[in-house]
Amino acid sequence: MKVFINKRIPETGITMLEEAGLEVIIPENDDLSHEEWLEYCKNTDTILNVGANKFDQEFFEKCPNVKAIALFSVGFDHVDIKEATKRNIPVGNTPDVLSRATSDVAFLLMQSVSRRASFYFQKVKDGNWGNFDPLYELGQELYGKTLGIFGLGRIGFEMAQKCKKAFGMNIIYHNRNHNEEAEKELNAKYVSFDKLIEQSDVLSIHANFKPEKSDLFNASVFEKMKKNSIFINTARGGFHNQKDLYQALVSGQIWGAGLDVTNPEPIEDNDPILQLSNVCVLPHIGSATIEARNGMARLAAENIIAFSKGQKMPHIANPEVY
Repeated sequence: MKVFINKRIPETGITMLEEAGLEVIIPENDDLSHEEWLEYCKNTDTILNVGANKFDQEFFEKCPNVKAIALFSVGFDHVDIKEATKRNIPVGNTPDVLSRATSDVAFLLMQSVSRRASFYFQKVKDGNWGNFDPLYELGQELYGKTLGIFGLGRIGFEMAQKCKKAFGMNIIYHNRNHNEEAEKELNAKYVSFDKLIEQSDVLSIHANFKPEKSDLFNASVFEKMKKNSIFINTARGGFHNQKDLYQALVSGQIWGAGLDVTNPEPIEDNDPILQLSNVCVLPHIGSATIEARNGMARLAAENIIAFSKGQKMPHIANPEVY
């Protein structure tokens, strides 16, 4: 069985696939155009996909030989799951192994924004240390404030736990269902979406993205948030309307924003949000640790190997195919 991997992943995953007797195909130049990527996909059985390549109806029609897809990600919003399921194609992902790493980035962004760290770091790099000014571009402290989590799954739980232990923050959240573990261990309180945006000093997104949630955080939402609030998004850029976010920041409707994901992504070089002192933007590095990426490679390989043996993928987005 052939396995096409469009970008090189940690060796642990590649070794697992090869030791399982699978033929691994990795292009020497992994900066493939869409057309080049598609040609590889047409001539393979299974795909281990790195990045946001779209697996839509057009893809499945052009690549009828593809029998399984393993994603090097926990998110699968770039896959038409209904179409894959209709064609009996299992789609695997890599949950849990990047929960700590991604929550670390959310925690980092929260602190960076609260103390305008990236703004001041840039001043130092520019040779503009400046004179002491008691009122210049002050930050704010986080002790005892309220953290609001939109989507309290494993990543959101890790974020809430950090904030509770480090700053004694109160935890509120909005989910489709109650998170009993968080309510018991962190004294987290379930609230409506409106209460979440009205009561949060820090609002952090950790939900799975779906098209119907596009631009959920827009002008009307930012208007209801606290003036001192910090908006954090490490989930998907599609959750927020970036122009509305910029206007909310410059008008003082909210206090700051930390983004590991942007809308669009990658962010445009001339996006005015990059010039604001109360914003920190990172290039989608939530899982960018040695430990998380090795774990993702292992889980993706496990999915492919299980499929090759006629077994159910252990980490799967559409279990109904079995």
